Amino acid sequence: MPSRLPLNLLASAALVIAAAAAPLAASAQAASEQVRIRGTIVRVDAKTLVVQDRGGEVVSLARPADMQLSEVYRIKLADIKKGSFIGTAAMPQADGSQKALEVVVFPEAARGTGEGHRPWDLLPQSTMTNATVADLAAAPKSVHGGQQLRLTYKGGEKTVIVPPDVPVVTFRPGTEALLVPGAKVLVNAQEKNGTPTALRVTAGRNGFAPPM
Repeated sequence: MPSRLPLNLLASAALVIAAAAAPLAASAQAASEQVRIRGTIVRVDAKTLVVQDRGGEVVSLARPADMQLSEVYRIKLADIKKGSFIGTAAMPQADGSQKALEVVVFPEAARGTGEGHRPWDLLPQSTMTNATVADLAAAPKSVHGGQQLRLTYKGGEKTVIVPPDVPVVTFRPGTEALLVPGAKVLVNAQEKNGTPTALRVTAGRNGFAPPM
């Protein structure tokens, strides 16, 4: 039977774990939250996905028939164009800008996905901005290359510096060939009826880890 989601993941996603005597409403609220599990596939079959997370904990997840699967793969920094819709995990800087940790260039069909700016759990204090590239220019000389992006989204904008060594990726529909032991994955998971369940898996090929 699948194990419960790790407590560190639940805490990072601000889940409230209800005690046995807690009100049913609180329990339902906890079950509705999603968490992100970053790690490596240990074992997979038609109904189960077992992942070792980046903290070393092994998590067993139910694998529903409608689980979404995507392949993430590298592209070039030059593939970020004016008008691209991107998502970038980043660290806030003292001058108000954001320093990118990774950049996802969304396929056109996914334009608008998750638009906005919010906290993110890649690193402590990190953020996520999904927005349109309004302008781009060479990054400041102190970055030694890279790009400076002005991102706009409904209700705001951010300046993001993308150093030249930051991974830039996009994604496409995945195939079963991605789900092998040793593959690096990002799993969006949710507890359903008491069972940790994989809703979406983003996987890399040949050891490439989803950077987001």
